[in-house]
Amino acid sequence: VDCRDRGLPSVPDPFPLDVRKLLVAGNRIQHIPEGFFIFYGDLVYLDFRNNSLRSLEEGTFSGSAKLAFLDLSYNNLTQLGAGAFRSAGRLVKLSLANNNLTGVHEAAFETLESLQVLELNDNNLRSLNVAALAALPALRTLRLDGNPWLCDCDFAHLFSWIQENVSKLPKVFGTWISEIILWGLGPSTGGSVASCGLQDTAHSPRGEI
Repeated sequence: VDCRDRGLPSVPDPFPLDVRKLLVAGNRIQHIPEGFFIFYGDLVYLDFRNNSLRSLEEGTFSGSAKLAFLDLSYNNLTQLGAGAFRSAGRLVKLSLANNNLTGVHEAAFETLESLQVLELNDNNLRSLNVAALAALPALRTLRLDGNPWLCDCDFAHLFSWIQENVSKLPKVFGTWISEIILWGLGPSTGGSVASCGLQDTAHSPRGEI
């Protein structure tokens, strides 16, 4: 079902109950009603880019047991609460890029055991609790670039976690952290690894974190 670029203020309804691919990018939708997807259990692909979403309530994706691809990039999300994607346990790719995220709850991604690609790039994140990533055993691609990272203990723990988990991730980027995509990860202050209380055991292609 293609509802792209129609200036819609809300999620259109109803759809065929067996809809598998839903495209609603380029509208003005600010809210997804709780439980909206309960009747669309066959949905696999949801493109929600370039709307005006401000928040995701717990239960938003209830009934989305087959959802594998979810693109929420270019919205106005500021926070991700616990269990935001709890009912979407088969997600393989989740894009939250180009929002206004300043916080991600450590349980935001719980139950996403199949998630392989997570895009958090180009937000306003200054820190990220590693517990949020530790809940993703299948994670292979992680984008964190374009955030104003603060060089503090949280950042040190994040960097350390990435180094410690290199061995279980496939090779996708050069020779630095050779088994994770990590473009441009570096604190806004330009600090070094040592300034975050870590040893420089990895080799950055840019000479920085």
